[in-house]
Amino acid sequence: MKIIILGAGRIGESVAGTLVSESNDITVIDTDAARLRELEERFELRGVVGSGIEPDVLAEAGARDCDMLIACAAQDETNLVCCKVAYQVFGIPTRIARVRSNAYKEDSPLLGKDGFAVDCVICPEESLTRYIGKLVEYPEALQVREFANGLACLVAVRAVAGAPLVRHSIAELGERVPGADMRIVGIYRRLDNEPDRFIVCDGQTLIEPGDEVFVLSAREHLPLVLSALHRDDRAKQRGVERIMIAGGGRVGLRLARQLVETGRPYQIKVLEHDHARCVQLAAELPSSVLVLHGDGTDEDLLEDEGIEGIDLFLSLTSDDEDNIMASLLAKRLGARRVLALINRRSYADLMHGTQIDIALSPAQTMLGELLAYVRQGDVQAVHSLRRGVAEALEIVARGDRKTSRVVGRRISEIQLPKGAQFGLVMRGLPEIGEGAAPAGGAPPTPAQVIIARGDTLIESNDHVVIFVPRKRQVRDVEKLFRVSATFF
Repeated sequence: MKIIILGAGRIGESVAGTLVSESNDITVIDTDAARLRELEERFELRGVVGSGIEPDVLAEAGARDCDMLIACAAQDETNLVCCKVAYQVFGIPTRIARVRSNAYKEDSPLLGKDGFAVDCVICPEESLTRYIGKLVEYPEALQVREFANGLACLVAVRAVAGAPLVRHSIAELGERVPGADMRIVGIYRRLDNEPDRFIVCDGQTLIEPGDEVFVLSAREHLPLVLSALHRDDRAKQRGVERIMIAGGGRVGLRLARQLVETGRPYQIKVLEHDHARCVQLAAELPSSVLVLHGDGTDEDLLEDEGIEGIDLFLSLTSDDEDNIMASLLAKRLGARRVLALINRRSYADLMHGTQIDIALSPAQTMLGELLAYVRQGDVQAVHSLRRGVAEALEIVARGDRKTSRVVGRRISEIQLPKGAQFGLVMRGLPEIGEGAAPAGGAPPTPAQVIIARGDTLIESNDHVVIFVPRKRQVRDVEKLFRVSATFF
C-alpha cells in the first residue's frame, strides 16, 4: 500500500518502522527536517518537510494516488484538519487520526464525511490504559489480547514450576487440567542466554519452566488457563489489591480513573514529582486515590509507602530511564510485580529476561488497530506480539467450498505456513452493521467459541483466530483466506 504518515514523533516512527518492514511505500510529513533525515537513514521511506494541513505539501507527498493517511502529529487539530483536506481535495480512501480529546469518539458526527472525514480514531494513551487494565485483571499474564469485543482472548504467560501443566506435554492437557477449553499455539524458550527460540507446538511438545506460552481461549476460561501454567496448586496467589503508579501524566491519570471505575476495591497510590500536577491530580481523582508528591526512584519514599506490600508497581512516566530504574528499585524492595513503560524498542528488548516483569511499548499496544486497516482480506483484528515479531489475526472466512480454500474444509486439510496455528473459531457473530433482532422476532443465537482441532469444519462467516510466529508469513495467511473472483 502507498501510505502517508503525518508526524515523525515516537508514534509516527514506530508506525513507519512497522509498515516499512512489510514492504509498504511510506512517506512521512513533518516540519522537522533533521528528524526526517534521521528516519530516512534508518528506514526505506521518503520524508517531506512541511505542514500536513497544506494541500501542496500533501500533493508533494503523493496524496493523489495514496491508499491511506495516518495523521499522528502532536496536535489533535492538525490531525483532524489533515484528514479533511486529504478527503476533500485528494479523495484518499482511508484516513486515520490520532486524537487525544474525549470529545471526538468514533460515533461523533463531527468525524463523518461532512465533518473531519476520519475513518478511524486512535488514542495511544487510551489503548495503553485499556491494555494495562487487562494486565491488572489477570496479573499472571504477560500479555492479554482480545478478539470479537472480548469474547475470546490470547494470553501470554510465563510457565512456573509446580503449575499443573508445566513439565508435561500438551497432549496431557485434558488429563492434567480437566475442563480446560484452550489451545496452546506458541512457545518461546530461552536457552543458555541465547535469543528466545520459537517452539512449534504439537501434542508431544513439553512445557518447561520459564517458557513464554501463548494460549487462546474463551474469556471465561482465562482463570483456568492461567492457573494451569502459572499458579502453584499448593500456594495459590491472591489477586491484585494494592497498586502504586509512578507518574501522574496522561497515562497515569487515565489508568487511575479506569481502575476506580471498575468498582473493585483497589488501594491506589500515585507518585508525581511535579507539585502543581499533584494538586491537579488530587482535584480530578476521587479521595480513595492517594496522590503523593515524590519520585518513583526515591528509595526512602518507596519504603515509607510500604513498597514491600505492593501487588503491582507501574512506572508510567515519559522518561524511559526513570521507568526502568524505578521498576528495578521497586522489585528489589519487595514489590510483587513491576511494569515499566518503555518507548525505545532497543530498551524494551534489553529488559526481556530481567527483574522487570513487563516492559511495555506504548506504540505496540495500538499498532494492531492500524494493522487491521492495512491487512488484506476481511481482517477484523490484528495484535502485534513479541515486540512486532509475531502476530495474531482474526480473519473472516468468506465464500463457499468452490470459491474459498478454507470454507467447507476441516482444519486438518488446510495448510498454514510453518509454525502458524489455528487457535479458535468464533461462530454466530453478528455482521458489522447488524442490530438487534426485530420486535417479535427470535433472539439472535449466542456466538460460539470453538477450540480449533483437526476435525473442526470451517463454515462461511466464521471468525478464525490464527497465531503467526513470523510476521512475513502473514501475507500467506491472507492469500489462503482470499475468495476467488467468481464469489462476487
